[in-house]
Parts: sequence; C-alpha cells; structure tokens
Amino acid sequence: MKYTLPPLSYEYNALEPYIDAKTMEIHHTKHHQGYVDKLNTALEQYPVLQEKSLSFLLSHLAEIPEDVREAIRNNGGGHYNHTLFWETLSPSPQKSPQGNLLKKIEETFGSLEEAQDTLTQAALSRFGSGWGWLWTDAQGNLSISSTPNQDSPLMEGGIELLGIDVWEHAYYLSYQNKRADYIAAWWHLVDWNIVEKRYNNSTS
Repeated sequence: MKYTLPPLSYEYNALEPYIDAKTMEIHHTKHHQGYVDKLNTALEQYPVLQEKSLSFLLSHLAEIPEDVREAIRNNGGGHYNHTLFWETLSPSPQKSPQGNLLKKIEETFGSLEEAQDTLTQAALSRFGSGWGWLWTDAQGNLSISSTPNQDSPLMEGGIELLGIDVWEHAYYLSYQNKRADYIAAWWHLVDWNIVEKRYNNSTS
C-alpha cells in the first residue's frame, strides 16, 4: 500500500499564538509530506514490506533489507512520529489527564507537573534534532526519554503516548534558537484526552 499525508483536524492557524500558521503549513506539507514520499519510494523496491504495518516495520528494523533500512527508519519514523504529533495537539485541549494515566503519572513521577518538567528537560537536552517522549511498556510502566532524528521508543519495544518534535523546523520561524520558549508554548496545546486514550489502549 502507499502511505499518504494525513489531514489535520484543525486549520494551520488554529494553534496560534503558540505555533504560527506558516510553520504549521511548512511542517505538514513539506517536511511530513517529504517523509511520506521517501517512505513510499523505499517500499517500492520490496512489495512484501508494503503488506506490513508501519509500526511493525519500525519495531522490526533488524529484519528490514539493509539497502532500505535507513530510509525506512528515517522516513517511516518521520511519518509515524509526525502523525502522532499532530493528533496530540488541539486548539482546545483537555489540560490534564484523568483516571488511570493521571494515577500512573503520580505514582511514577510524583505529580503531573514533575512529569512535564522531566519531559521538558529531556527535550531541551536533546543535542541537535530529535524528540522528547512520554511512553509506556505493555505493562503500563511509564518512562520519559529523548531520541535522535526520527527514532522513537517504538523501535525499542515501547509505546509512545506523547512526543514533542524538537527539530528546528518545528519552531524556528517564531522562536529561532529559543527551544525552551517553544516547549513552554507547546504544553498549552497538548490534548491529554488523546494521550489518555493511547495509554488505556496500550494496557487493555
């Protein structure tokens, strides 16, 4: 099958003033589209891989033919990560998790605020391009980490709940080199309802 760029559930200007419309448009139609196009090109060489889900490909990279492995890792990872990223953002987000996820966050990190601070620091400390993650294993145990480039916890057997893109193309037009300001703004857009659903699905 061919992958396609998923439409957003909101307009490019809907996340202002936290993320500007031009950044959203370029990020979605140029960067994300580029990952989709290059992923499809890599998969053309191996029709059998087209029958596998993207999550399967990314979690079984050692089984991918070596000549397309990096292309699938980078571009498949870019497609996967960005799809999750867009879905997490909302112009009218639920401001905190409820139920099982909130309980687990408090057990693991002490409080939601401490979890947010830990994820902020993970994203801030990522040298160069990459992502900060809140993720879980199949038993519901939470972790926070960062990954380079378009890697993710999925590649190590994890299940992503929340990811922040800290490639400069995600924020440079408005924030230049002020990654901390971008991350602080991003928190205003995180829809914890979506994150909660991912957590509940991962442990069901």
